[in-house]
Amino acid sequence: MKISAYVGTSLDGFIARKDGDFAWLSQFANDEAIAAYNEFMAPIDAIVIGRGTFEEVLKFPDWPYDRPVFVLSSSLGELPANAKGKAGILSMPPREIAEHLSNKGFSNIYVDGGTVIQTFLNEGLIDELVIAKAPIIIGNGIPLFGHGDADILFRHIRTVVASNGLVRSYYEKK
Repeated sequence: MKISAYVGTSLDGFIARKDGDFAWLSQFANDEAIAAYNEFMAPIDAIVIGRGTFEEVLKFPDWPYDRPVFVLSSSLGELPANAKGKAGILSMPPREIAEHLSNKGFSNIYVDGGTVIQTFLNEGLIDELVIAKAPIIIGNGIPLFGHGDADILFRHIRTVVASNGLVRSYYEKK
């Protein structure tokens, strides 16, 4: 199984404002950014998102996913009515999630959400990491990386600079 993360961040390293809002990032979603994201998503067969990301996604006018979505939460008892049939809830550690999804036939998982990405990173489960750095400083918020217990080594694959200043760097686990 391959586990990947694709995350947008500000120049000062935040993935969202303190309240979880990441609307500031949408101004950089031009055709190039959308094409890059779609290229990344092409082989993905399941998505694991955190509860905070899920709650932000529920504010979108349309459900943005076209493949199975699993919300990682220990506090969400059931899905809200507008999400029923669109997602499932998982409440288990990252390694168990990977095993569970693999046993269900999934082979290429995308993890999203600050805490989810950090937890999977700390367990050494992220095989591919794409960081899209936006040319904006938001001052404070939720950092891309939290505190870890050990070094996590990645190999830089490539970096692409888009016309709007968005810088995407691609890494794989070493």
